[in-house]
Amino acid sequence: MPNQFDILIKNAKLRGNNESLSDIGITNGQIKAIGKNFSDDAKTIIDAEENLVTESFVNPHLHLCKVYTLQMMDEEALTAYQGEGMGKAMNAIELAARVKENYDESWIIKNVRKAVVQAAIYGNTHIRAFADVDSKARLEGVKALIRAREEFKGIVDIQVCAFAQDGWVREPGADKLMREAMELGADVVGGIPWIEYTDADIQQHVKEIFDLAVEFNKDVSMLVDDAGDAGLRSLEATAVEAIKRGWHGRALAHHARAMALYPTPYFQKVAALLKQAKMTVVTDPHTGPLHARVKELLAEGASVCLGQDDISDAYYPFGRNNMLEVAFLAAHLLWMTTHQEMETLYDMITVNAAKAINLKNHQLKVGANANLVVLNKPDVLEALREHAAPRMVISHGKVVDRAKSDT
Repeated sequence: MPNQFDILIKNAKLRGNNESLSDIGITNGQIKAIGKNFSDDAKTIIDAEENLVTESFVNPHLHLCKVYTLQMMDEEALTAYQGEGMGKAMNAIELAARVKENYDESWIIKNVRKAVVQAAIYGNTHIRAFADVDSKARLEGVKALIRAREEFKGIVDIQVCAFAQDGWVREPGADKLMREAMELGADVVGGIPWIEYTDADIQQHVKEIFDLAVEFNKDVSMLVDDAGDAGLRSLEATAVEAIKRGWHGRALAHHARAMALYPTPYFQKVAALLKQAKMTVVTDPHTGPLHARVKELLAEGASVCLGQDDISDAYYPFGRNNMLEVAFLAAHLLWMTTHQEMETLYDMITVNAAKAINLKNHQLKVGANANLVVLNKPDVLEALREHAAPRMVISHGKVVDRAKSDT
């Protein structure tokens, strides 16, 4: 007789139901049953021991081609990005670009593998990963990330975002290289319009990024207004372009730090545009002194999620692909410390982040894909307090081999 389930998780606490325990049955990569007191009829049985079981974590924003490059740099870019109200953020990008003069797939892939293994250990099963595309980086980062995407398929799913980090109009040849990246197999078109020199160039950047996305039928990830300048308007331009193109729900706005300085009437206008475009804001409050107005966005009914952003590079010295750690930091930086706010933060690294990058069925429900974490703690507060690696990670219906990952 075949087993009833491939994997059976017993004695699990579920979010919103801390008073009782549940069993979760998994077969053929999907959650087949959630109930109580299932018989031990499974190939693999996991005892959650009354700890929390949830959807696995999702990181919608990681500059994966740059991980562990801090040691190759001085700290000028780090100082410029985080200092003086982020007034020197554009200068920081120019300083950070120096590392790309030595870009080569052969060493990038080694750093990428290390970071993705950490993702698996910390229950982060899906990443939207950025690879710089410009005259210095060429396509070396894209090639490394596509290679990693294939190597880690079924363990950590990687969406490769070809990213015009140094501009589109101001960077000669960026348009041709971005097209080559999409032809090579990148999954997402990425831009950063605010670093262009003029408002007209910003509009051209936004328009031509969407041109490429529409041509290849790909989603857009746009890093917008990442500096201490209340006059930056590339977030608005991106939302308007998404509406015009019918790209509702297919464009993400990352950072939007200038929002911290917006006058209230303009903020409310932008929030309305975000809702109309069905555009999520991905915020990374731990990597810069300014950040999007998360609480106010949520109050306006806009969608927000959290990203890791960087791991030990020219912009941020820490990071380990641990989204619980990101949420823990965000709780302090955003002053989201009530129980309900902590639950919201947890949504921002699981179900909301999944929706933002258009993952389907990333929920703990019957019929959904079996991407789950079995934590060491019984509730969200305790999970955030310790932000430790899960006891068990299940990706695409299979238990991630922690011992193998640690080697």
